[in-house]
Amino acid sequence: MELSPITEAIRADLAVAAELGDEAVRDAADRLGRALESALRVRLLEALAQIAHELEDQLGAGTVELRLVGDSAELSVSRAPDVQPPKAAPEEAETARITLRLPDSLKQLAESAAAAEGMSTNAWLVRAVGAALTRQPAARVRVGQRLRGFADS
Repeated sequence: MELSPITEAIRADLAVAAELGDEAVRDAADRLGRALESALRVRLLEALAQIAHELEDQLGAGTVELRLVGDSAELSVSRAPDVQPPKAAPEEAETARITLRLPDSLKQLAESAAAAEGMSTNAWLVRAVGAALTRQPAARVRVGQRLRGFADS
């Protein structure tokens, strides 16, 4: 999305409104439009960043990035892959129990990761093992980051 056409359209709207006044009003509107251009860009970027953040909240497992390139801003959506444990073959319909010995710190990390995804530790471990065995990375949720500031063009 190019930002210049939007700021130019707002300046043009201001100029049309100023046509109702005399030369001094038109001149003031022109100067005001040029002075507000940077502020308009910043507000547009803030609105896009807020949209990206709201979209990311709705995605759940995924990210929305706001990229700034010159006068362009673009939103990019990345969905986390849905990694499901491999389906049990008919002869594997029964579950098996194993004892897994983990260092306490690793156990706590697994429990935290499972809780963050709203899963039981067992379900999270089954998914992680299944993903490792099928050479797919376990899905991770990346929390969005905000960038605030001013940009001059």
